[in-house]
Amino acid sequence: MTSSELWTRASAERYDAEETAMSSAAVLGPTLAFLAELAGDGRALEFAIGTGRVGVPLRKRGVPVVGIELSEHMAAVLRRKIDEDALPVAIGDMATTVVPGEFTLVYLVYNTITNLLTQDEQVECFRNAARHLEPGGRFVIELGVPPLRFLPPGQVAVPFDVSERHLGFDTFDLVEQVLVSHHFTRDGDRFRRGASRHRYAWPAELDLMARLAGLERERRVADWDGAPFTQDSTKHISVWRKPT
Repeated sequence: MTSSELWTRASAERYDAEETAMSSAAVLGPTLAFLAELAGDGRALEFAIGTGRVGVPLRKRGVPVVGIELSEHMAAVLRRKIDEDALPVAIGDMATTVVPGEFTLVYLVYNTITNLLTQDEQVECFRNAARHLEPGGRFVIELGVPPLRFLPPGQVAVPFDVSERHLGFDTFDLVEQVLVSHHFTRDGDRFRRGASRHRYAWPAELDLMARLAGLERERRVADWDGAPFTQDSTKHISVWRKPT
């Protein structure tokens, strides 16, 4: 078991309703096109597949998908959408759980590598991806760039969403390289509070993790549409390849 925090039954049941924007055609269209092109005629493995926001529609596009998911509650929500035979899911952590066979694509989206709270575990996640890839296969990560440029001296909090329904901000421990994501979500006439811990990582740090796992960086872009990655980019899509 890694140090990832588990999704509860209540949070899993709310997840899809609270992430409707991330499930829109505008978001999923480029994501699925990017991943399907890399998968080619092979199989894809999604680490931390969750409720299947990406994995289920990717399978429906014709890409065979297998998932690994730590939370049984999240996997139970996914299972209402698609049968086990069509999209198998192994319950376990993405750093050590092994599923049968080789894949042309392993992918990890929506900042989820930060759920692993130590550098060692994140390195093992890369090694686990490499373990599952066939020669020439790719590992893809979608991850935000840590917004530390927004921190003036003495400030430790950065807001990322301020709306009528939701207030979200991150607080940073710069020594331990850990952020806590705080959420205040309107629920009727009250606000529900939630928080989760994450270990943030820089693009260059991920490249070193990939090298330790025997992978080579092939591509880094700013979004699923392939915009150039620059010093002002707020996130990146990075692709590493297993040598043939």
